[in-house]
Amino acid sequence: MRQPFKTSSYTGSSSDEDETSPKEKDQKSSKGFKDFCVRNIDHHAFGRREIEIAEQEMPGLMALRKRAQGDSPLKSAKIVGCTHITAQTAVLLETLVALGASVRWAACNIYSTQNEVAAALAESEIPIFAWKGESEEDFWWCIEKCVTADNWQPNMILDDGGDATHLMLNKFPTMFSMVHGIVEESVTGVHRLYQLSKTGKLNVPAMNVNDSVTKTKFDNLYCCRESVLDALKRTTDVMFGGKQVLVIGYGEVGKGCAAALKGMGAITMVSEIDPICALQACMDGIRVVKLSEVIRQVDIVITATGNKNVVTREHMDKMKNGCILCNMGHSNTEIDVNSLKTPDLTWERVRSQVDHIIWPDSKRIILLAEGRLVNLSCSSVPSFVVSITSATQALALIELYNAPAGRYKHDVYLLPKKMDEYVASLHLPSFDAHLTELTDEQAKYLGLNKAGPFKPNYYRY
Repeated sequence: MRQPFKTSSYTGSSSDEDETSPKEKDQKSSKGFKDFCVRNIDHHAFGRREIEIAEQEMPGLMALRKRAQGDSPLKSAKIVGCTHITAQTAVLLETLVALGASVRWAACNIYSTQNEVAAALAESEIPIFAWKGESEEDFWWCIEKCVTADNWQPNMILDDGGDATHLMLNKFPTMFSMVHGIVEESVTGVHRLYQLSKTGKLNVPAMNVNDSVTKTKFDNLYCCRESVLDALKRTTDVMFGGKQVLVIGYGEVGKGCAAALKGMGAITMVSEIDPICALQACMDGIRVVKLSEVIRQVDIVITATGNKNVVTREHMDKMKNGCILCNMGHSNTEIDVNSLKTPDLTWERVRSQVDHIIWPDSKRIILLAEGRLVNLSCSSVPSFVVSITSATQALALIELYNAPAGRYKHDVYLLPKKMDEYVASLHLPSFDAHLTELTDEQAKYLGLNKAGPFKPNYYRY
């Protein structure tokens, strides 16, 4: 007999492995290194193979590693990171180390960590505190372990969601004030930074990587266009043709999701608050609707707004039997999952990251990754696109760390256009792409340097 939801019995973990907390294990690497906490250090060889596969598809980051390694532009940098822990992230971490940095790392998502990769990083003596299926308490413990190491104080932050920034600012304000700079790559984290700046609480410079061209036009659009299908297929085995799908939000992430689903034959609709994004959807042949208008008939609902409570209990009460619900935005706030943790509803684990939420009348909806980022929680993402974002993050760290005093004030900045173009140029050889060079006359006519930048900051690609 199914049991109704009970807080005491709800683990919040999607891990299929040994449920013994890694914090209770005494682990060390083959060389005796112990400054880490991962699920199982013995799996490091599998993780190393995953990293080696990712390196083959991350040409920009590998080229940056090769070009800048001799200069050690991050020498003496002590970077605390809070990002997804995947094979692609591992390539970034090892690149930062190759460029001279000392790093300590935690996960920004309790479900997206690849345990074997975390083990491989620990075996390489990189302090890593992350495992798939962390509790909320574990999550903050891991970040704090990165920040409060003996004889090590961070002077740079690489964040994905703003959690490391938030913890340091509120719990270790003196340490936070000594940081050279913050690099943030998510909508949620950037929003937090602008709020801090507006209220005068941001006392270090920060780089908004999320709104750099190489992030928004590649990671947000092309990555999500491919990974959303992978996540839905792996978790539900759903056929998209003929299904009614609602994508909530038509920014770059929403555009990628909608294009992929429409291309697979799904009847795709969009909800938007922004008239410009709504008009773009209309011109792309996608119907723009309110969630309340279609909630009773849609087969799949995907959130991609970066907002909170976009899908509420009232909406979920009206969903049809078998409706699939997932989130492609960064934060876990878009779907009001807490409203489902009530005695009248039954949670039934179907497979890893897949839950049936069952109503008293036997209606059920399928919730993926408990409302967290579905592509990184339930599938994988294209390494090539992550290479573009990671190279952008690395350059932003180098820029902030080496900037002369006074160049950046206590505010939020965009990556200089020249660096965006450099990141793009690192990846063109993979396609055997050959850029045309302006003649002196053409460059003079356009008022450009022949080496770039080729577009003004206000240009929208």
